Amino acid sequence: MNTIFQKISEELKNSNDLVLVTIVAQSGSSPRGLGAQMLIGSGGRICGTVGGGAVEHHCEEEAVRLLGEKTSGIRHFSLRRGGAEDIGMVCGGDVSAWFQFIDSSVKEWETLSENVLDLLGKRSEGWLAMNKSGAVSALLNKDGELLSGSLDGTFSAPAKREFLETEDAYYLPITVRDRAVIFGGGHCSQALVPFLNRTGFSVTVMDNRPEFAQEELFPEADCIICGDYLKISDYVQLTESDYVVIMTNGHSHDYEVELQVLQNPTAYVGVIGSRSKIAFTQKKLREAGIPEDVINSVHSPIGTPIKAVTPAEIAVSITGEMIYERALLREKNGTTEHGCPMH
Repeated sequence: MNTIFQKISEELKNSNDLVLVTIVAQSGSSPRGLGAQMLIGSGGRICGTVGGGAVEHHCEEEAVRLLGEKTSGIRHFSLRRGGAEDIGMVCGGDVSAWFQFIDSSVKEWETLSENVLDLLGKRSEGWLAMNKSGAVSALLNKDGELLSGSLDGTFSAPAKREFLETEDAYYLPITVRDRAVIFGGGHCSQALVPFLNRTGFSVTVMDNRPEFAQEELFPEADCIICGDYLKISDYVQLTESDYVVIMTNGHSHDYEVELQVLQNPTAYVGVIGSRSKIAFTQKKLREAGIPEDVINSVHSPIGTPIKAVTPAEIAVSITGEMIYERALLREKNGTTEHGCPMH
């Protein structure tokens, strides 16, 4: 959602009308789940995806048509063979998409996009309410209180944060992105940050070398820190929901960081390195009194075993593993069901 609304904000500043496509209903098997979004301009897709293939192509065509008409609307697509709305896909399900027209001449849209970005920047949760009337959408805080825009009807925030449809609107929960904290700013980190950012992680990078803690090296990171690896808590407070990647510039720094990280639980810890380097670090961790089960919980060697060699390949390997571990954790916590269309 962060990328979507950054683009909305940019396009509105250039007086460009838009259509925001959102999956609002789903049955059976489909490429993307409820809340998947795609932003369309006069030239077609700008960013986001609602599943690719024929459904995305038809959504793009419909969005461009509605853009010309300056109107919003709901459309239904069958992903089954032979149905009345068959679009040539065989996933075996059906999806409905809401096409929200965004009029660049209506300044409330610009205010709304800025407020959404501000909410996301503060790592606060909320709700995006898309009115079925087509009026300017509303931003609500996590308790359902109106922050920006207009709201048709009334809304009481449910205990479970999930997509919700009422008689008047579609409510999309705005969730805080999981934070990935990377220790080390070398080539592998530089390759990794864009992948993590584009797969829903908020990224913080820390390095003890000023030349490797530069904004131009990590334009897609949310936070860049230059600090002492011996005192990481002076710079960043890790929580049990954080994903930690350790890839510093040496065995001793890896150990110093890992020793501190393992003092308290996090969602994920991965450490890059050869097996000999890992054995060296694990030996020192045992000597420092870190329990064996905690040491064994560390993903080391880090990443999915795809025989990655280059920084880009290593970044793909690490990102894949983190996506998988995040999905497992979400299922364990009951926040979402496994929705991969490929398995």
